[in-house]
Amino acid sequence: MSFNKAAMSFRGCRTLLVTAAAVAMPLFISACASSDDDVNLAALVDQTEPADVLYNQGLANLNAGRLKEAVAKFEAIDRQHPYSEFARKALIMNTFANYRQGNYEEAVTAGKRYVSLYPTTEDAAYAQYLIGLSYHRQIRDVTQDQRETRRMIEAMEEVVQRWPESEYVEDAKAKIRIGRDQLAGKEMQIGRYYLERREYVAAVRRFRGVVENYGNTRHVEEALARLTETYMAMGLTGEAQTATAVLGHNFPDSQWYKDSYALLQSGGLEPHENKGSWISKAGALIFGT
Repeated sequence: MSFNKAAMSFRGCRTLLVTAAAVAMPLFISACASSDDDVNLAALVDQTEPADVLYNQGLANLNAGRLKEAVAKFEAIDRQHPYSEFARKALIMNTFANYRQGNYEEAVTAGKRYVSLYPTTEDAAYAQYLIGLSYHRQIRDVTQDQRETRRMIEAMEEVVQRWPESEYVEDAKAKIRIGRDQLAGKEMQIGRYYLERREYVAAVRRFRGVVENYGNTRHVEEALARLTETYMAMGLTGEAQTATAVLGHNFPDSQWYKDSYALLQSGGLEPHENKGSWISKAGALIFGT
């Protein structure tokens, strides 16, 4: 009796149990019984299975929420029909299915492979976007390492630069803004740490980095206020006055400005902008003043 490997399924598994020798029955029973749990799905997909059949089965599993089964089908196409159009389509679906599962490293790997193999196809922008989303889902609190944030920004910037007309550009830009805000928040967290420890030079370096590199984020107000505080502690009153003046010009209703103004007044000073200061020059670039 010869078995058509393309028809391998749960029915085929039962047929084999009936016709195989009794000594082999435990092996087949084990294979069938495990299908509802953590089954080796690749073993159920035979090498002679047509690519279109595998692809449709993968889509059906995906639509039904059986993501592991879907990934197994899409990966089987890649192994068995590596140069087919279905292999290309399966690779982008594999990227998506892994992303939906929360298997972000696998999604990134598959997405990068797709962009490398098929950079001019319509789905290349989507693959790159999924790479960015996978990094976005792994972003940590500002108190922790921000490696994933940087990688997300890089991935989304590539979407914007390489596929400027794609439908993913607007969300990619939004994610970039979120990522930059996150990096600025990390710098502020470190700067406040140094300020509390009275390591003023290190604190200024961090707050200055926020003003110069992340001036379009929500953290710039606090950064200018912290610069006022730090420069006052260092005795650099001219820089403190400039920081407060720039803050007041651009955020006159900010509580950070009110606090900075009060700090200056406690030292008998008023806001005064020194146009030659780096703070004034950075403010002009950020706010166009």
